[in-house]
Amino acid sequence: MDKKHKTGWISVVGNPNVGKSTLVNALVGEKLSIVTHKPQTTRHRITAIANEPEYQMVFSDTPGVIKPHYKMQEAMMKKVGEAMEDADIIMAMTDTEENGFSLDVINRLNGAKVPIIVVLNKVDLKKQEETAQKLELIKTQLKYKELLVTSALHGFNVPELKKILIGYLPEGEPFFPKEQMSDLPERFFAAEIIREKILMYYQKEVPYSVEVIIEEFREDEKITFIRAVIYVNRHTQKGIIIGHKGEALKRTATAARKDMEKWLNAKVFLEVQVKVKKDWRDSENQLKSFGYL
Repeated sequence: MDKKHKTGWISVVGNPNVGKSTLVNALVGEKLSIVTHKPQTTRHRITAIANEPEYQMVFSDTPGVIKPHYKMQEAMMKKVGEAMEDADIIMAMTDTEENGFSLDVINRLNGAKVPIIVVLNKVDLKKQEETAQKLELIKTQLKYKELLVTSALHGFNVPELKKILIGYLPEGEPFFPKEQMSDLPERFFAAEIIREKILMYYQKEVPYSVEVIIEEFREDEKITFIRAVIYVNRHTQKGIIIGHKGEALKRTATAARKDMEKWLNAKVFLEVQVKVKKDWRDSENQLKSFGYL
């Protein structure tokens, strides 16, 4: 391997709903993290890899920083902390809707020992004067190496951001094979596709009370069989997920199956059940079995 090859871990941190996953997907060139308009869409630390002959950028797309209210959220925030500790570069994100960074994020970032690249996202939503005010606020909050405005949704300044990140990557051999785009299994992404549809189609607390587990993922020559279970907190939520005569669940499963077929480039047979695991978000045993602990 050429000694000039660059590689490194880039942890993406910030409050919920500032566009972290949208920007990571844009930088990698593939949709690996699910994206919805709702906060706390990302629950796990998701690895997304951008490969070129001269570099490998390994992004850790992390959950939005929040004050935890139950054990699942505590586990999510632990993942954020681990991602920051493992990073070669931290990409700190906020957006033009927010008043800079929360105090928790500021304290975490100002204690970091690696380069901080700050991104102010969603600049398409505000006038230049308002954006300038946000930038001035960020300058008073954080110590950083670079500060850049972006619109992840429209691709504005994404190539420029990529060049900046490459510039701060340390030299080294790639951590993963060059054809690899994540270190997470296909089962994980299949579950995330279903969860994305639940976030899109259901309201209020229901999407946040759901966990999706893939119990079977079997690829045959002509079709891929996927059997999934949607777990909810309470019996009333099970009824909402299924809907009248099963119509709500059918819509969710159909939309998920179509996305899976595009992702896998194969026909998919998707079977989905709904089960109740009472108060799973506060159960250490359940959180372990669901991969949070």
